[in-house]
Amino acid sequence: MLLKGDKRALFWSGFFIGVFWFYWIGFSFRYYDAMFVIPLMVLFVGLGYGIIFWIIGIFQSPFMRGLLFLGLSFVHPLNFNWMIPELTLIDTFFGISKWQFGLFLLSIALFITLKSWWRIIALLVLIVSINFTPNNSLPLSNQKIYLSDTNLSQDIKWKDYYAEESIQNNLNIIYKAIKQKYDIVVLSESAFALFLNQEPILMEKLKELSQEITIVTGALYSDGYDSYNSTYYFVNTKVKIANKVILVPFGEQIPLPKFLNKLINDFFYNGAEDYKTADNPTDIDIKGEIFRNAICYEATREELYVKNPKFMIATSNNAWFTPSIEPTLQKLLLRYFSIKYKTVIYHSANRGGTTVIR
Repeated sequence: MLLKGDKRALFWSGFFIGVFWFYWIGFSFRYYDAMFVIPLMVLFVGLGYGIIFWIIGIFQSPFMRGLLFLGLSFVHPLNFNWMIPELTLIDTFFGISKWQFGLFLLSIALFITLKSWWRIIALLVLIVSINFTPNNSLPLSNQKIYLSDTNLSQDIKWKDYYAEESIQNNLNIIYKAIKQKYDIVVLSESAFALFLNQEPILMEKLKELSQEITIVTGALYSDGYDSYNSTYYFVNTKVKIANKVILVPFGEQIPLPKFLNKLINDFFYNGAEDYKTADNPTDIDIKGEIFRNAICYEATREELYVKNPKFMIATSNNAWFTPSIEPTLQKLLLRYFSIKYKTVIYHSANRGGTTVIR
């Protein structure tokens, strides 16, 4: 339908695909007393994709439209890459590589264009786009890894009165993993809702516990000037900090010109500055195995899979967007990149998404 419909049909298709795929994108504004922004974000996203699809609809050729839909997976409006059209094929017999998705679209364009028995050409092209090599499960780490699966509401996560209970709950997770003889315990993104490197007593406690188990946890980090969304690795009393490389658009950074960036931060975030980032992904050696670190959104970005890491530890806090389909979409994207780069992903998330993807 998208390859042969008129421009109006494509506009409304793009509008509702954008809405139903990303209706949750503004949910985080609930926690900044800006509920009015949510419907505006829904409308903004719907109109954005409606216009993109309408532009594609200007071209009448099914082949040109197919090429543009293939190109859509390379284009990331406002640096947000979760619209990957071939993601819809992940649970089918068809491959999800760009060339396979291209052949899939080409076969439909041929079927629309060709007549009579010539359409067998479209069928042959479609057959080539099938994934004949099964995606066998990748080998796991030699270490026994415990992934925390918490269900903490964002309403209380950052409240001062909850800090002590939150710390104790995290320590209880670590004690449980130690008792069950795990080698590594992974807590979710910002499991410790504080600047962990500024809490010397807690840091010493985690270093002490790391003699019994490797501890991986999300928390904030400050170098005295800038703030980072980070993952702390406590390995045998030593600590290494992996800072986030790619920030969430409109969540951790405003991907707009500087004057608009400051205006939005002042209005919605009480003048807070965007987080700072590391220059490159961080690899951590844990008992001879190398793990690539990823925090939430960046685990779904190509840049984090440079050099095809064998293992990845990813952490998320999906409480910003739940209840919604966001954790499900995130999991599909993680599966997509795991298949594409042959990477085993150990994902620990708050409020949906904790799993091992292989």
